Amino acid sequence: MGSATREALAGTRAELAALGRAELPVAGDLLAATRVIAATPQLRTALTDNEADAAQKAELVERVFGGRIAPASAKLLVSAASQRWSSQADFLDGVEELGFRVAAEAAGDAEVDAELYAFQRTVASDAELELALGSKLGSVEAKVTLVERLLGRVASPATTLIVRHLVQSPRGRRTGEMLRGAAAVVADQRGFDVATVTTAAPLTGDQLARLERTLGAQAGRRVRFDAIVDPEVLGGIRVQIGDDVIDGSVASRLSDLRQKLAG
Repeated sequence: MGSATREALAGTRAELAALGRAELPVAGDLLAATRVIAATPQLRTALTDNEADAAQKAELVERVFGGRIAPASAKLLVSAASQRWSSQADFLDGVEELGFRVAAEAAGDAEVDAELYAFQRTVASDAELELALGSKLGSVEAKVTLVERLLGRVASPATTLIVRHLVQSPRGRRTGEMLRGAAAVVADQRGFDVATVTTAAPLTGDQLARLERTLGAQAGRRVRFDAIVDPEVLGGIRVQIGDDVIDGSVASRLSDLRQKLAG
């Protein structure tokens, strides 16, 4: 991620903070706009034109989206377009991320990040479901219908909205990757750090609770877990929070041993 994109993301978050009350239809508008922009190279180029000012961007948004999105949605979209991004792809990801953050704010007490991680684990454990959601051969309508059938009655509207958007706009990403990315954004908006915990066997509730207390004390922030079971780690545990990695797995220790013996 380039420095321009980091500053642009900070700018969009500041605009969201100034918005006041977030509403789920605004998140829906932003995610729908992401899909339109992704499918329209000319629009994407115009919205990321650094020679155009905010007034021109606002006029373009009005001309393209008109009364199809709420005023608050248009304001956030114009704010995002008025930032300087490292690439058009970063701009697209930035608008999508903004939609996820609005959804997180609008969801209230619903644990959208936990629901997204739970759905990601369900998809990862079911090859047929992963194929149905991720195959390029499947119709978008069928994927949306499947998401609504699976999540409609068990997940929050915000979670369903996010997953429905992701299957409509994969942009070359795998289903698990998209779900984990969205969950991490939502967790961050809710004030959590995300720890990816990899073990050879599932951790118990008590083990996760102890790990949560330990990592939370170190990070100075609440921690949400993305738990991955990978038999190849053999034993022990590997934890990653952002760029920080704590690798106490047996596989890692064996690798270190082999390197020492080879040296």
